[in-house]
Amino acid sequence: RGILLGGVPGVKRIVAVGAGKGGVGKSTISVNLAVALARKGLSVGLMDGDIYGPSAPTLLGLEEFETHTIGSMLQPFAVHGVKAMTIGKLVDAAKPLIWRGPMAHGAFKQLVQQTQWGELDYLIIDLPPGTGDVSLTMAQLLRLTGAVIVCTPQKVAQDDCVRAAHMFKQLGVDVLGVVENMSHFVGDDGKEYDLFGRGGAEQMAQRLGLPFLGGVPISMNLRKNSDSGEPTANFDGHPSNRALRDALERVAANVEAQCALAEMKTGGARPRLTIG
Repeated sequence: RGILLGGVPGVKRIVAVGAGKGGVGKSTISVNLAVALARKGLSVGLMDGDIYGPSAPTLLGLEEFETHTIGSMLQPFAVHGVKAMTIGKLVDAAKPLIWRGPMAHGAFKQLVQQTQWGELDYLIIDLPPGTGDVSLTMAQLLRLTGAVIVCTPQKVAQDDCVRAAHMFKQLGVDVLGVVENMSHFVGDDGKEYDLFGRGGAEQMAQRLGLPFLGGVPISMNLRKNSDSGEPTANFDGHPSNRALRDALERVAANVEAQCALAEMKTGGARPRLTIG
């Protein structure tokens, strides 16, 4: 049966960020992509849809924030120039979320439809790793502009990334491109070191015929700012931040360009997802 996909009222572009496996820095890329776009003067929302392992409370520094509603609508947190919502602020942070598919489906749907996003140029959705129920729920609910896949250079990560790309294709979601996280390390001597075999994700993207959106280096500043919930500090003018800042801004610019191309291909038509 065909399901007519919809958007989110007031939201121009919806971009999902996924990965074939955990531990590749998908949530970190999602947060910094949102902040990088917001720094360009765009109105940006970030939905932490990683239902089983939400990272936004830490990455955005939301631990002390209280959740508010107006009527039945959740009010997103306004932080770092971004409107954010996460399941991590709606459940006990210390308890594991042992949810079957229908519960995860309901939680994701609530975050999408019962958050008062307002007018946005972009809504970035951080997905759980892998190819499970939440990704299917998203594809059934939303008219996505496209998806970004995060990968690291190692072959084991590439194999899972290929599966994620095929999943999005089967769900009728345009893959905007691949980001290689932990691409290299810049030492105190200024030299670049390829700790995990740099370039693997770019080569994989070429094999799949997908755009390569850029590589993001391993950075001590990125680690510190992620732990302290200060992503905007990744973009300050300090010389030690230059490689990281340039990489994140390049990824954001490439995502914007690929979104424009995706919209040209679809002509703004509302796609249908066929189930069964």
